Amino acid sequence: MGTVAGRRPTGLFVGLCTLDVIQLVDRVPGPDEKLTARDQVAAAGGPATGAAVTFGHLGGLPRLLTGLGSHPLARGVRADLDALGVRVSDLAAEREDPPAVSSILVTASTGERAVASTNATGHRLRAPADLEELVMSSRVAEFDGHHMELAVDVADLARRAGRLTVLDAGSWKDGTERLLASTDVAVCSADFHPPGAGTPAETLDFLQDHGVTWAAVTGGGAPIVWAGPGGGGLVEVPETRVVDTLGAGDVLHGALAYHLSGPDRIDGPAFTEALARAAAVASRACASFGTRAWLTAD
Repeated sequence: MGTVAGRRPTGLFVGLCTLDVIQLVDRVPGPDEKLTARDQVAAAGGPATGAAVTFGHLGGLPRLLTGLGSHPLARGVRADLDALGVRVSDLAAEREDPPAVSSILVTASTGERAVASTNATGHRLRAPADLEELVMSSRVAEFDGHHMELAVDVADLARRAGRLTVLDAGSWKDGTERLLASTDVAVCSADFHPPGAGTPAETLDFLQDHGVTWAAVTGGGAPIVWAGPGGGGLVEVPETRVVDTLGAGDVLHGALAYHLSGPDRIDGPAFTEALARAAAVASRACASFGTRAWLTAD
């Protein structure tokens, strides 16, 4: 079920792919001010993309369904992912416009980031002809809520095929409720606020009421709050010297998908262990600047 020689798990990741231009600064500049950055990184980004990179780094075989296009900047993004072992199905291969670009400033003293991005707004992707084959060959399918129509199609098919479905819920989007109907696991940021939910407990209740079996809410370095059949609790996040928080949530989701791809059945202990292991990976990623240095720091 979604494994190959050597029992490496396969994962299908659906969502946003951007060109991230990341600069390390002493502070965010004010109006009409120019600063010289200490360092910079240019890399493929986006929640589903970062999760796929992490899944591959840990030993999985990731496939990314997204829209890139044929612009020279998009070819650079693809080259980055090729080098990291992420196979890309580009569902906008004929598009000549530049890919979505995220401009990111990371403050050196705190690791906090400021982000401006065009994300996937205005781009609708059609499901590929080989979608059923891609789903059937995967152990787990993960979505970041971007390219919503495609995500719903993949989630529905994955649920019917008995594949584990995981949602990276960064923020509430149009169509999220439809996606929840086929979601087994949802891990949300503190910025994810379903209708009528103002606290983590209310968010967890909402998710379970809408068919999600296992749910959790993260809060940076604070303990992860989780709920599942029969109960819930907290998972501690390891302390680390924070250099850069950019992409930490993407790393956590990719690591969670990887660690949940092993058990044939998920129960409370398996879920909390996977969350703890994923949090440890995300904490390591926060200890270095950018979204690539941590991959060689292990």
